[in-house]
Amino acid sequence: MSDEKIIVGISQGDINGIGLEVIIKTFLDPQMLEICTPVVFSSMKTASFHRKALNIEDFSFNQIKELSEMNHKRANLINVYEEDVAIELGKQTEEGGKYAFKSLEAAAYALAQGKIDVLVTAPINKENIQSEDFKFPGHTEYLDDKFGDGNSLMFLVSNTLKVAVVTGHIPVTKVAQELTQEKIIKKIRALNQSLIQDFEIRKPKIAVLGLNPHAGDNGVIGDEEKNSIIPAINQLKAEGMLVYGPYPADGFFGNESYKKFDAVLAMYHDQGLIPFKTIAFNSGVNFTAGLPVVRTSPDHGTAYDIAGKNSASEESFRRAIYTAIDIYKVRTLYKEISANPLKINPIKRER
Repeated sequence: MSDEKIIVGISQGDINGIGLEVIIKTFLDPQMLEICTPVVFSSMKTASFHRKALNIEDFSFNQIKELSEMNHKRANLINVYEEDVAIELGKQTEEGGKYAFKSLEAAAYALAQGKIDVLVTAPINKENIQSEDFKFPGHTEYLDDKFGDGNSLMFLVSNTLKVAVVTGHIPVTKVAQELTQEKIIKKIRALNQSLIQDFEIRKPKIAVLGLNPHAGDNGVIGDEEKNSIIPAINQLKAEGMLVYGPYPADGFFGNESYKKFDAVLAMYHDQGLIPFKTIAFNSGVNFTAGLPVVRTSPDHGTAYDIAGKNSASEESFRRAIYTAIDIYKVRTLYKEISANPLKINPIKRER
């Protein structure tokens, strides 16, 4: 593996939210520049507006026109648009979504070209970013369309808890019909593989939650467990995976059963994210597993209510960068080991 610093591409998120605030605050710490070379896909005019709004004077980006010009000792910014943009802090506007997408599109292209090593995304507003070019519920689905095969996994990680979800950004009314045995198996396999290749866990132990209260009570309260979840668990157990459940979601987190497992698979978004954010809100990171590229983000949103007030914590964003770097290193080593197995030639015996 190379000892060169990892190049972290960063999309700015919604220009009216806290994205650029947490980005700037993260790189006010000079130690961050010792572990990576950051490149923010934005506009110097937009970044300067946020810096002035926060009254931060002892920080500036190194402006570049091409990624080949980046300074490995500075926080770099590449202009992806030159025009003046109306920034209205704390408001959901059409321009907020338009320029969030311009940043994301440019960063994703650089990632596809191998000009950045990992992508860390600042929060977007899932409504105002919608357009002819972006018809996705969120980052996860957009990046799966660009890089994946439909089997990416929303994976929330922290030092104390790792939670993935079978269904992501869909209405609750559609969750049950999406929970097929085949889909659950695919998500468990993706989770298992990510734990191995991205987190160095040789034999992952995975807990699977039920969908219904009390995990269905043997069919008394719904039959998704009997028809889909349990058969999926049993099939993967037969293949040698350490998969257990289904567990009732309420007591599982309340009695800290999650501490006995390497990761938890929830059936839908809020079932997994509510307990995760309760336990690890400021230290949690959203990681899109199951892609050939590494993407992370903080586990919070645009936070319009505090935008421009210099009160947003950069902790989750900083950890998103740490996590992306760690996963990139672990995955690179895993690929090297897997691609070059030792070949043992048979010993020829004399007769």
